[in-house]
Amino acid sequence: MVKASLPAGVEARAFEPGADDEALVALIHASHRLDDVDDLPSLESFRSEQAHFDGFDPRRDVLVVEAEGGLRAGARITAAIRSGRGSYRFEGWVAPAWRGRGIGRALLAWIEERAAEIAAVDGRPGPGILETWIDATQAGAVALFEEHGYAIGRYGLLMTRDLGAPLEPPALPDGLEIRPVEPAHHRQIWDADTEAFRDHWNSAERTEADFEGWFAEPEINTSLWRVAWDGAEVAGAVMPSIWPAENRTLGIRRGWLDHVSVRRPWRRRGLASALIVHAMAGLRAAGMTQAALGTDAENLTGAVRVYERLGFERTRTTVNYRKSL
Repeated sequence: MVKASLPAGVEARAFEPGADDEALVALIHASHRLDDVDDLPSLESFRSEQAHFDGFDPRRDVLVVEAEGGLRAGARITAAIRSGRGSYRFEGWVAPAWRGRGIGRALLAWIEERAAEIAAVDGRPGPGILETWIDATQAGAVALFEEHGYAIGRYGLLMTRDLGAPLEPPALPDGLEIRPVEPAHHRQIWDADTEAFRDHWNSAERTEADFEGWFAEPEINTSLWRVAWDGAEVAGAVMPSIWPAENRTLGIRRGWLDHVSVRRPWRRRGLASALIVHAMAGLRAAGMTQAALGTDAENLTGAVRVYERLGFERTRTTVNYRKSL
């Protein structure tokens, strides 16, 4: 199952849905806390996500590593079509006390083997690409990927803004209005967001599983969303989220602007800025003191400049590492 050797007393095995969920979430938290990565999924969100990856088989696409009676490491691989080719995106986690023993190297060997197996039968266009996103400060991961022939594909930014600072909502462009989100509009809002994101670097071809997973998320709160309509057309949207358990663990009150999208006919009119400020006002009304978002550092729509004009600051750099299959 794993080409690279594991230390004595350490064994790899297939993930068992249900039985391993809680332990793997705890491992993800421990790994991310050590790396100062603010992504701490709740058990419910993790289960929902695992259930809605397109073509995903948790027993084959997640590997866990056991030692001394507990999970000490794990890895997961998911597949999509990005920029017209098969993309095999992976994540890996090693418990703090078990790093530096070659476990990460063994996990990467399994990831590459499993990605090749999937690519051989899934019908996605080739040549396939293996890829992951990590924080630029994760020195161990950087060294591992560079040792194994991965190259930097792109940089991303984590940006944050103090919600205590003044918010002065710019006016919506003429003829547009923000309306509350209703279940009957979910598909139209989703389709508009999908269309807008096709212009972004390495965007994924979204599937029905993606749609179902987005709206199945246990902590989704569409009352926070700000969607601009031009008559019967969705012009753009900002889709904030609040992760209460993560905030409690980190001791913060942060809201995320998960998706910021404007369709082409309505760009260059100030709509994104207006929606972002309205969304931040909603987060502040919900008791949040900080807004955060992730963005492509080289976004061709000029998103970084827009965010900086609205008071966001660059907090952290992320890196996309990739290698052809």
